Amino acid sequence: MRHLNKSRKVILDIETTGMNKTGCLYLNHKIIEIGILEIIDRKYTGRYLHYYLNPDRDIEKEAYKIHGISIEKLHNKPRFKEVYLEIFNFIKKSKIIVHNSIFDISFLDYEFSQLNCGIKKIEKFSKVIDTLVIARKLFPGKKNSLDALCRRYKILNIRKNMHGALIDAKILMKVYLYMTSKQIEILFTKKNERKIIPPIKNIFSSNKSLKIIFASISEKKNHKKYMKMIKKNSV
Repeated sequence: MRHLNKSRKVILDIETTGMNKTGCLYLNHKIIEIGILEIIDRKYTGRYLHYYLNPDRDIEKEAYKIHGISIEKLHNKPRFKEVYLEIFNFIKKSKIIVHNSIFDISFLDYEFSQLNCGIKKIEKFSKVIDTLVIARKLFPGKKNSLDALCRRYKILNIRKNMHGALIDAKILMKVYLYMTSKQIEILFTKKNERKIIPPIKNIFSSNKSLKIIFASISEKKNHKKYMKMIKKNSV
């Protein structure tokens, strides 16, 4: 049984040598970059894990067009088997947030399975939260890529048309916090008094105070007339 740290979450993204035609089984392709960020109580702690990895194989042209990582850049980088324990210890017992879990989690499961190190599937020791699933529920029928969500939430897209695991993880962190921020709730006390609960603050909240604009005298008079009309028509 897994014992999750409820307040701790990790944002994860990977880049690979390519994707198999099956879309589910990654028996040939390898992870070449992994980026993971830590958030606790909805705040980025500054802790992260980032590796470029030597896949010991070529990189497909289509994959290179997406992330721009060449095999020459990876020759002197560690292999997955050399850093897997750090990755495992960073993500275990925490909720893992990814965008399209079928891709990222399947790749990681495959990499772990090739080591025969006793690490079971990720879902056995951590809970996976797929932001693509969340986005499809919030915006059915619309594009829900990270780029589309950045435009929708007016988030600065820092990757400039080139994917990268650490950069995408930072973008995904912002998207996740925006998508899961709660709106103002109205609760009622025993005296039927309304109590306003402010929305959850995140690392992108502004400290600027809001400007309060009061109604003018003419606006107040028009409001009274409107309320009288409503009362008269409702009798």
